[in-house]
Amino acid sequence: MHKCLKFSILWALCLLLIHSVVWAQAHNKKQMQAVVIAAFGTTVPEALPGILNIRERILQNYPNTEVRIAFTSNMIRAVWHKRQNDPNFVKKNPSVSQDILSVQGPLATIANLQDEGFTTILVQPTHVALGEEYLDLVSYVQGLTSIRTIKEKTQPFKQLVIGRPALGTMGDIHPYPQDIELVARALVADIYQAAKAGSALVYMGHGNDFFPSGGAYLQFADTMNRLNPQVNTYIGTVEGFPSLDHVVQQMKRDKVQKVLLKPFMTVAGDHARNDMAGPEAESWKSILISEGFEVTPVLQGMGEMDSFADVFVHHLADLAKDHGIQLD
Repeated sequence: MHKCLKFSILWALCLLLIHSVVWAQAHNKKQMQAVVIAAFGTTVPEALPGILNIRERILQNYPNTEVRIAFTSNMIRAVWHKRQNDPNFVKKNPSVSQDILSVQGPLATIANLQDEGFTTILVQPTHVALGEEYLDLVSYVQGLTSIRTIKEKTQPFKQLVIGRPALGTMGDIHPYPQDIELVARALVADIYQAAKAGSALVYMGHGNDFFPSGGAYLQFADTMNRLNPQVNTYIGTVEGFPSLDHVVQQMKRDKVQKVLLKPFMTVAGDHARNDMAGPEAESWKSILISEGFEVTPVLQGMGEMDSFADVFVHHLADLAKDHGIQLD
């Protein structure tokens, strides 16, 4: 065989070997990184798109990254686990995937990923505000990251990090007013809808009786009114401050007559369908009607809106960048 031909074949084999090694390294790198979407959860099948759309938007941005969903609520997980063994429910709800029926909590989800060889795990919450549920999740992650083995090579995680809720958190790295404005701009479609109907825009947030998260909600409403003065925006919470009474007083002061009522929640689950828009006398819709307002409820979780789901994609990108992690 001619020497030039031998050299060409040898060179081609070398290039092929180098390409294989690089591909294998890249493949292994991808397999070592995962994202956990940590949501409170919902028992309402029709509300699941508020969570699933966030996963879809993350996968569209990072198609080669393993992404899994975890529900933080013990009660909600128990409901789904019972349903997965109910053939009638499964038959009537074919759109509900197995990963929802067998959904696990964040601790179990992280542990399973680690057991499968993922050593870099990013936890992205879908909580709206800095409150009890988010801080509990942070404590879970901090507990796991405090593990110190005798040998560094046996550490369970190379990196285990947690992102921030939609409206932001404490600190000067990512100032929370910027996150509040990011959410306000993501919900501009609600402004258009309210303006078209000649209505004020009223959001129902979750809130908390034992945690002072009301300030973030009020700052969000103030930001919405600053950016969109053509529509009056108000917000109240199911628990804690600001209450619906507070909203009613404000709207009467402003001589509001028509209301577009929407959940300020990632999913339009039980709170939205019952506490907000239910037929019972104590629902927000019924109370507002009894107070003389014309009410149009909208059962759409914010996570169903691509613009809001992308807030969590944005926060995840920040989280990866802050810790020198390259997602792909």
